[in-house]
Amino acid sequence: MCSGDKYPLHKQWANRSTLMTMPVAGVGKGGGVLDKPVIEKTTPGRESEFDLRKSRKMSPPYRVLLHNDNFNKREYVVQVLMKVIPGMTLDNAVNIMQEAHHNGRAVVIICAQADAEEHCTQLRGNGLLSSIEPADGGGC
Repeated sequence: MCSGDKYPLHKQWANRSTLMTMPVAGVGKGGGVLDKPVIEKTTPGRESEFDLRKSRKMSPPYRVLLHNDNFNKREYVVQVLMKVIPGMTLDNAVNIMQEAHHNGRAVVIICAQADAEEHCTQLRGNGLLSSIEPADGGGC
């Protein structure tokens, strides 16, 4: 508050990550009524969930590949695909399994690199042969 101010127009409180500015209404009219606080985030260096999704969408796409193997039954492969890949339908899982069986490999999904690595790890964790490659190059 400046030395010449008779009545403060705003009161401010600060904690570690949030600055709250509370305008005071009716100053000088016998006790003020506080307006709803305005909250401003002031934590530097932290990305929001929106920023993380935006950066993933802008990163180069990768293919998650399923490779044929002689160990897993076809029904099991379909079950794993539906369990691991979000939104995977039975029809798509069957088509992917059949393509891998007949052609040696099939594209499971195209997504951001971080997501592709996670899907590949989960497929491998369930006993399937999987790899990733940049979507802009390579076969398939």
